[in-house]
Amino acid sequence: MPNSSTGKAKSEGLLLLGPFSGKPACQFIRAKAGKGVCADAFVTQKTVVVEDVEAYPGHIACDGETKSEIVVPIVYKGRGIGVLDLDCLGHAGFGRADRTGLEEIVKIIIASCDWE
Repeated sequence: MPNSSTGKAKSEGLLLLGPFSGKPACQFIRAKAGKGVCADAFVTQKTVVVEDVEAYPGHIACDGETKSEIVVPIVYKGRGIGVLDLDCLGHAGFGRADRTGLEEIVKIIIASCDWE
């Protein structure tokens, strides 16, 4: 979920959804703590693992079938660029190995892209 470069999204601190695979979801998410799992990971620049989305304060239910979620921030030169967000249909669907692997994938994405 990259941070949009459009004037409106940038000025309002919004995350723009895309590209993604799955059911239709929110187009924009406010990049402010407490406004969902993606926003929290983006603002804190820390991976957020949610075992039960129903118990997560401020969770935005884009897909009612999702039971757990992991969101890894994409940070380049100290600036949030976006997040990698994966959902699971089961509770506690992501463990330590998933977190480690996805954080490594994000490092590869960061190193492989021209963010300038």
